[in-house]
Amino acid sequence: MPQLFDPAKIGSLDLPNRLVRSATWEGMCDADGRPTPRLIDCYRELAAGGVGLIISGYTFVRSDGRQLPGKMGIDEDGLVPDLRRLTDAVHAAGGRIFCQLVHAGGQTSTKTIGCQPVAPSAVESPNFPEIPRELSISEIADLVAAFAAGARRAREAGFDGVQLHAAHGYLINQFLSPLTNCRGDDYGGSLENRRRFLLEVFAAVAAAVGAGFPVTAKLTASDHLDGGLTLEEALAAALDLDRLGIDAIEVSSGTAASGTLGPVRTNIRTEADEAYNAEFARAMRQALKAPVMSVGGVRSPAVASRLIEQGDADFVSLSRPLIRQPDLPARWQRGERGAATCISCNGCFRPGLKEGGIYCVVDRRGTATA
Repeated sequence: MPQLFDPAKIGSLDLPNRLVRSATWEGMCDADGRPTPRLIDCYRELAAGGVGLIISGYTFVRSDGRQLPGKMGIDEDGLVPDLRRLTDAVHAAGGRIFCQLVHAGGQTSTKTIGCQPVAPSAVESPNFPEIPRELSISEIADLVAAFAAGARRAREAGFDGVQLHAAHGYLINQFLSPLTNCRGDDYGGSLENRRRFLLEVFAAVAAAVGAGFPVTAKLTASDHLDGGLTLEEALAAALDLDRLGIDAIEVSSGTAASGTLGPVRTNIRTEADEAYNAEFARAMRQALKAPVMSVGGVRSPAVASRLIEQGDADFVSLSRPLIRQPDLPARWQRGERGAATCISCNGCFRPGLKEGGIYCVVDRRGTATA
């Protein structure tokens, strides 16, 4: 069986190990979505820290798909030179980087984007700050084209691949979930119809970037909500992507409305608390030809190694630990067996809202590590 620090491939891209920095909102871009020098330094440090692949923070493909402040954008050709500076910095440090493409759909707000948010259906949802406007068929086609254009810009900007954000209650997941998709046309109702938008986006993105450029997806395996997307439905969508030639799928679960079963859980204190999406990743890996990434609460090298060695996943994704310790992969590869010092408090995201960028508040305060 492969080991954690064995080389691997995603599509045609060679990677030095099986650790992935999962997409993380950093809040370090300007109002137009341009990466700042602070963000470029952040990615340079991640690349130097030994992670096999960096997936960028969620990057809006259209301006009405923005959500949190300081979010990266790829909705205009004029952003490409700035994004190229970011990818150049990663490559100079020996890293690889994918751009995660997203539209927040109903999870954004009029206050943020200056107009009523759009979504598959005009429904009230705990995910949504306000009731969105239902998309027309022609508007859905426009959004498919926006994802494709964003992917083209990502390739022009020097990214090594892209990831479609089809998780965590954002627009693609909103189409997949029966809680947020109440349409009666070809994009709603049956699972075949609800996954249509995802498959059209994938096909358009793959055509826009051409052969040899990895296209991957982050997929929610379960909404963890009554009446929401189930593992069986998510697996059916993943099998469709697999047949169409997806290069990898990162498996997550939950939405902002899922409470203690949300995507970013707290109180990860023991190895038993770690890898809380491993069972979903295992189910996907047993069914798919494409490589599978498992994200969610991994803190120790022992757990990360077991996921690979037991065949639960082909890659292990980390987010919050690399905010505090961007060199954690290099430490583990050197043989250090200590777990990440991240205490899973989620305090790192608060300064992204108020101070123009995330950081570990525990480190900043000099508090003793857990």
